[in-house]
Amino acid sequence: MDGSITVEAKTQRSGLTLAAILDTALEMAAADGLESLTIGEVAKRLGLSKSGVFSRIGSREALQKAVIEEYDRRFLQDVFVPAMREPRGLPRLNAIMRLWLQRARDVEIRTGCIYCAGAFEFDDRDGPLRDLLLEGTRRWRGALKRTALQAIEAGHLDPDTDADQLVYELDGLFVALMREARFLRDPRAADRAWAAYERLIASLLPAPARRARP
Repeated sequence: MDGSITVEAKTQRSGLTLAAILDTALEMAAADGLESLTIGEVAKRLGLSKSGVFSRIGSREALQKAVIEEYDRRFLQDVFVPAMREPRGLPRLNAIMRLWLQRARDVEIRTGCIYCAGAFEFDDRDGPLRDLLLEGTRRWRGALKRTALQAIEAGHLDPDTDADQLVYELDGLFVALMREARFLRDPRAADRAWAAYERLIASLLPAPARRARP
């Protein structure tokens, strides 16, 4: 057999195994928290040896970090990448929120949100995992703020709009959504979150636009 084909096949198998490790670890972390992750448990669920998992991912802390980074990558791919195709300002902010809620329906409501759960799991624990979660949260809120400021600059929102307050309330919507959907098990939680968003934005429209609304 050609040596290059053998190497390519091994590389593909290794890539598939790493993807399976991350998928399994993501499910575990979303359901039971990042502290639930162990090399042994991931190996057991996948039917692999502990050394097989370790050789691909490294230590337990490396596994936890890889899970946070993969969750962040998927979130960006599902929400921000498509939203950036929309015009700057309110159309883009609307797209972010619509895609965010759609992802919540498809993923977080079913499996849980690593960032929401992680914020409580690591709120009083210092260390690299808390730092990584904090970095991701700040990056997400920073992107929301930039989009809100663009909407204000474009005249889509009232010039007196407090962008920081708006970001606070948008982020709070998602935290409330997770509690309503997962703890209270309200099947209309995502619809209620969108209705709350629409009402919030309506209150921040420029005065002429507010008067023109039915």
